[in-house]
Amino acid sequence: MPEPLSQDLPLDIGANRAARKWSRKELIGRLLWSLCSPLFRYSPRLLWGWRRALLRAFGAKVGQQVQIHPSVKIFIPWNLSIGDWSSVGFDALLYNLGPLHIGSRVTISQRAHICGGSHDFRDPAMPLLKLPVNIHDEAWICADAFVGPGVGIGARAVVGARAVAVKNVGRDEIVAGNPAKKVGSRID
Repeated sequence: MPEPLSQDLPLDIGANRAARKWSRKELIGRLLWSLCSPLFRYSPRLLWGWRRALLRAFGAKVGQQVQIHPSVKIFIPWNLSIGDWSSVGFDALLYNLGPLHIGSRVTISQRAHICGGSHDFRDPAMPLLKLPVNIHDEAWICADAFVGPGVGIGARAVVGARAVAVKNVGRDEIVAGNPAKKVGSRID
């Protein structure tokens, strides 16, 4: 029977818990956002402008005519920038611990998960990583798709339903599966 991984690389849970992951300003901002987020979540669906204004008040850069469904979960608004005419669907999860840039005319479908956080598993303390995610203009992240930390999605790319994109997706590429692999191209 193989030895457990913990003997090969003993995890230092104490060091992980003791590490300072957030500045005092970030902690205060996160507290205020958690107190105000019901104003976002329970707003009527058609109040797109209200949700844009609330996100801007918390430092998000939000373009014109952006539509974000009220059930979308945004972890850190000041790490979000989203271009004109983009939309984020029902129950999408924007786990934007690092900067999340969403271009113009991007569609993020229902229950998609954009993940900008992970841990450095090579370090026994498993420090938190806050990585950027970039989704370029006219890309489509389909229903239930996952886009991982540090991943870039090229302009006009499509990440298929339930696909798991853990590597960059090039311009006009269509990817599907777990892990996501190129299955086609989006050519005019």
